[in-house]
Amino acid sequence: MEIIVNINDFINGIVWGLPMIILIVATGIFYTIRLGGVQFVRFGRLFKDTIIKAFKKKDTEKPAKGELTSFQAAMTSVSAIVGSGNIAGVATAIVAGGPGAVFWMIVAALFGMASKFAEIALGIKYRELNPDGTPTGGAMYYLAKGLKARWVGVVFSILVIPFAFVISGIVDSNTIALTLQDYIGIPTLVTGIVLALVAGFTILKGVSGVGYACSLVAPFMGGAYILSGILIIILNIKGVPGAVVEIIQGAFNPRAVTGGAIGSILVVMKNGIARGLFSNEAGLGTSAMIHASAKVNHPVEQAVWGPIEVFLDTILVCTITSLSIVLSGLWSNGELDGASLTVGAFQKTLPGEFGTIISIGCVVLFGFSCLISYYVYAERAIDFLTHGTGNKLILRIVWVLAIVVGSQTTLGFAWDLADTINGLMIIPNLVGLILLSGEVVALKKEYFEKDRLPVHK
Repeated sequence: MEIIVNINDFINGIVWGLPMIILIVATGIFYTIRLGGVQFVRFGRLFKDTIIKAFKKKDTEKPAKGELTSFQAAMTSVSAIVGSGNIAGVATAIVAGGPGAVFWMIVAALFGMASKFAEIALGIKYRELNPDGTPTGGAMYYLAKGLKARWVGVVFSILVIPFAFVISGIVDSNTIALTLQDYIGIPTLVTGIVLALVAGFTILKGVSGVGYACSLVAPFMGGAYILSGILIIILNIKGVPGAVVEIIQGAFNPRAVTGGAIGSILVVMKNGIARGLFSNEAGLGTSAMIHASAKVNHPVEQAVWGPIEVFLDTILVCTITSLSIVLSGLWSNGELDGASLTVGAFQKTLPGEFGTIISIGCVVLFGFSCLISYYVYAERAIDFLTHGTGNKLILRIVWVLAIVVGSQTTLGFAWDLADTINGLMIIPNLVGLILLSGEVVALKKEYFEKDRLPVHK
């Protein structure tokens, strides 16, 4: 095991070095410029075409091919990104890099909003139909077809499978199991079995079942967490300015945390950007796999959800987690980490038992929503590798078993392995996004500047 850990650490050090940080941020900046700052100057339009439209327009009004409504696809994607990364991942980033990691997490997210817009647009444009008539797509499809290099899509798909199993099957199930054991006393094996049964029943119905479940769970869990965050800010308003200053100062002067000078800034940036990417997946190419099932007539009709997802995930949810942790002061004593730190912060910053109840509830809901939505990633990878003929029943059985196994494992190596796989996946995806940028610009112009929208598969 020690050899595996050492190999992973070596690869991790390469893929998450300075060049990777530059590539991630530079791609976001590149797309922000090429798309005319769409996530900033058209934020009102994006919000109108997503959140507001979701509660106004019925699916029957959209005679488009697809398996999920636009809203269901978006909520499934939100369910995948709003998970352990928002609760445990943010806490881990702060413990490792100090409050300054939050600053770089937000900066990367602001530019990553444009990258995610591009991923979803290309995912819809290059999606295909499986032999059973269901749509499938994702980064592997636009890498293979757009770049005319199927081998790149194959490599990406092969990485997606362990990515989905490690991050969700292991990290999410273990985070839920340990939290319920620590705070309620439920044995981890019991939690693992219950999670496996409920998740298994949901994914048995395939992508449509996952989409329906997420459309019910995601708005509730996200809304509850955001309202709790607003309450934390109100109740601790006197400490908020100091917490914000601590975050900004820690981004540029992190010596007290990491013990270095220039090198320590890179450590803080790495932790912030890596955990931010783990959370919002902007630039990773995964969300395109879910959005490819949306019933829309134009790629950008669904791509507008990209910036909104990153905004909800990182600018709102991750910031709430970060402020609660910094306000609590618990991050600096070295006694708590991961989900336990976030739960402890909520306990300290909210009155009575409310903080405990809401934080544990969100750990369970966030984690479970990831358990069912990440399954879609694995299914899409199998679709691509087998041209839609793979045995999904076997995949579902293995996925359910992985949940039970994950509830019994430890998280340290799992987080490190997840970071490494993230880094390996993001390289071909970002290169592909840059090379296909002209197509994204054309699609964006087509959507915003023309009255009639051409129909795409």
